[in-house]
Amino acid sequence: MSRDYYSPDEWEKIIAFSKTRETPFLVVLLDRIQQKFKSFHTNFPHAKIYYAVKSNPDTEVLSLLRDLGSYFDIASIYELDRVLHLGVSPDRVSFGNTIKKARHVREAYDKGVRLFTSDSEADIRNLAKEAPGSRIFFRVLMDSITSDADWPLSRKFGCQPRMLTELVSLAADLGLDPYGISFHVGSQQREISAWDAAIANVHSLFEWMKGERIHLRAMNMGGGFPADYLAKTNPLSVYAEEINRYIGSYFGDAIPEIYLEPGRGLVGEAGVLVSETILISKKSKSDLKRWVYTDVGIFNGLMETLGEAIKYPVYTEKNGTTGDVILAGPTCDSMDIMYEHFKYQLPLSLEIGDRIYWLSTGAYTASYSSVEFNGFPPLKTYYL
Repeated sequence: MSRDYYSPDEWEKIIAFSKTRETPFLVVLLDRIQQKFKSFHTNFPHAKIYYAVKSNPDTEVLSLLRDLGSYFDIASIYELDRVLHLGVSPDRVSFGNTIKKARHVREAYDKGVRLFTSDSEADIRNLAKEAPGSRIFFRVLMDSITSDADWPLSRKFGCQPRMLTELVSLAADLGLDPYGISFHVGSQQREISAWDAAIANVHSLFEWMKGERIHLRAMNMGGGFPADYLAKTNPLSVYAEEINRYIGSYFGDAIPEIYLEPGRGLVGEAGVLVSETILISKKSKSDLKRWVYTDVGIFNGLMETLGEAIKYPVYTEKNGTTGDVILAGPTCDSMDIMYEHFKYQLPLSLEIGDRIYWLSTGAYTASYSSVEFNGFPPLKTYYL
């Protein structure tokens, strides 16, 4: 497949570096992350950009974004400790996970965090007790919208609008600061209209709460911004132009503070996962498809290939006539098959020992890698 996702200079650096390392490993181009952050800042000039730490929590990425002025969205106190250790002040941190232990809420509060997200009564009561006076985003359920995304989010997060209004009132009664509404349109969301529907819902909730004499001040649009995979997406500027138009259309001159939480859209295209072909076989002499087994699979970096949801571009230095392949990982687990039904093609000249490069793998690869399933070590990451 084409390698035009990266410039010739980038490929020269990747190939030269890769020749001296044992596979599998992830190579991340920091310049690309810097460029993407600046693009988000340019296209959403009035938004606060909270990087979703879970997408790639390595200190090199966090340090770069810290220096660029990014804020940080954390999912646990462990991510919180990581960003605080790098000198990030707690007022640049949002605890965006709606599922958290009460004692972890208190720990985050004691360390200076004052911005949380919630979607349930029990969590609101925990926040009122353990993080008094904190600002709260209330996450609204968007299950009908997220189903269009390549990696949809389930009903695990958010609540129905009517319940959300009750939670806002409860939070105010308990001394918390009802700050705004948050939503997520689904990870790897390519349909721009999803933001239209979401922003319309948020505007309705703002108006409803005005009737209850509670004035919300912020809208957190979460992540969802897509990266280029096998199917390329529109440039970020196209999404931004439409999203900013939706915001102006619904809110007019009363535009709330805007928060973004990009992860995949910020770091996804910066990574190349380098693997080695360890076996090529067929299941019968008449089989038209080759099974190509690589030393990286679902359990050590390619979790998002489950259900063939995320289709990464793959590249090999071999060329010539291609044929259908099934791509599978190295573990002793039958679930470790990345692509069996979608038609991936690789050169017929591919041999055991040849490298396979998985493109746009900067997000949700190393952070999803298992610790020691089948004894395989976590995925190594190098930065160029």
